[in-house]
Amino acid sequence: MEQEFMFPAEEESAVDGLIVEEGEESASEEDEQGMFEHFRLNVDKGQTPLRVDKYMACHLMDTSRHRVQLAIKNGYVKVNDKPAKANLIVRPGDVIRFVMPYERRGFEVLPENIPLDIVYEDEDLLVVNKPAGMVVHPGHGHFEGTLINALSYHLGITQGPDAKDERMGVLVHRIDMDTSGLLVVAKNDESQLDLAGQFFRHTIERKYVAVVWGNLKEDEGTIVGNIGRDPNDRLRFKVYPEGDKGKHAVTHYRVIERFGYVTVVECRLETGRTHQIRVHMNHIGHPLFNDERYGGSEIRKGTIYAKYKQFIRNCFELCPRQALHAMTLGFVHPRTREFIRFDSPLPADMQALINKWRDYAGNMPSEEE
Repeated sequence: MEQEFMFPAEEESAVDGLIVEEGEESASEEDEQGMFEHFRLNVDKGQTPLRVDKYMACHLMDTSRHRVQLAIKNGYVKVNDKPAKANLIVRPGDVIRFVMPYERRGFEVLPENIPLDIVYEDEDLLVVNKPAGMVVHPGHGHFEGTLINALSYHLGITQGPDAKDERMGVLVHRIDMDTSGLLVVAKNDESQLDLAGQFFRHTIERKYVAVVWGNLKEDEGTIVGNIGRDPNDRLRFKVYPEGDKGKHAVTHYRVIERFGYVTVVECRLETGRTHQIRVHMNHIGHPLFNDERYGGSEIRKGTIYAKYKQFIRNCFELCPRQALHAMTLGFVHPRTREFIRFDSPLPADMQALINKWRDYAGNMPSEEE
């Protein structure tokens, strides 16, 4: 039985008969919803009955019938709000609503021989362990040295400024520049659509390790709160507890180790919103350690003594970014249909940070000026 999903309510704008349904602006690094474009096709009054896959292929520029059929197979297409099959006949007045994985266009991608930490690779996909500091894809201010540049070299794919090569849409999810850890990359259309669907339906297993300020009251818990842009700072996101704005987001957390002034936690994502862990943890009063954007690069817990302040400065230098690592990634393989899981050990900077806090907590000195 094919899985289906609910289309969110969107504002609409017409483009040459095809309605592109525009949701909340997304400059997402982690929001899988932002990896999709939403569309609607109204079947013309004079249209003769036709298979839905043929109709869509005729009305979508730069999209093959094969790709349309893959989208239908993965549950991305509804006709009159009901899941469609490729052989469904559409008639005048029918409404076709669908989503397609977003293809980044307009950025030239040149291959760069950048070493990649490839955890797994086969003919359909690869799993890469991204280091902190590496931007995932080219964008404003980052046109070189990105993960996509490295993948372009590794996979033998290039893209010019106006290219529409769908295979440059190999990414099906993203993580922040200063977050380290695992990403899965698709190597063909079938894999991209299948994996993108798993992310869209939130069936992917994703676990992160984070160091947060403060001592959490509970050993485990769940944070539920819509996430949207902060109107006072377009680079930040915030929780809208009333649920009137933003997108539904759920984060489960579990305490791994306590050091008094900071806590090591495992976070499991049920949804994948922009900066989700960073925003949710900050919302409950425990921002990520050294997360400058969300207030974690200041001393939030501890003493007033000079030795402690110097200790924190040393910790910031040891891990000069938000202490967040994408540790576990699990999904159903697009070809074999087997569930596979990958784990990535903590990078050196976060491990050193945790070791330093462990030593400090174990010796908890009497602070003096």
